[in-house]
Amino acid sequence: MEVILKQDIEKLGFTNDIVRVKDGYARNYLIPKGLAIIANDTNRKILAELKKQQAFKADKIKNEALTIAKALEGLSLRIPAKAGTSGKIFGSVNTVQIANAIKEARNIEIDRKKIHLDEEAIKELGNYQAKIKLHREVQLEIEFEVFAE
Repeated sequence: MEVILKQDIEKLGFTNDIVRVKDGYARNYLIPKGLAIIANDTNRKILAELKKQQAFKADKIKNEALTIAKALEGLSLRIPAKAGTSGKIFGSVNTVQIANAIKEARNIEIDRKKIHLDEEAIKELGNYQAKIKLHREVQLEIEFEVFAE
């Protein structure tokens, strides 16, 4: 029997895949638990339309990410921090401060969860790099300097 998966199932397939399984597995487990639906003509047409809409949305999101990446290209940030004489920062610099610095520099809001640092938080003055993952296919690195106020 062929079924359309409604969610990812390990060792079977991913969401919206059409897979062939044994009749009993489909009727007694997958369909009653809401993990799959029968792959009849109607459901196949609905799936095709859904995939078309998802492809359009994914393309739009990727284009927006590319636009933001071009705007951020070559950006070098300076982030002020209170520091002692030895170069240690009172507190730390994390993704929130980097997101705020990007907003001030280019007026582009980036979710702090999309910014990744090699370290969890920066605790010393100096030059660093951060990776920004705007989309699974669109990533860029920005350089920033942490300096004493």
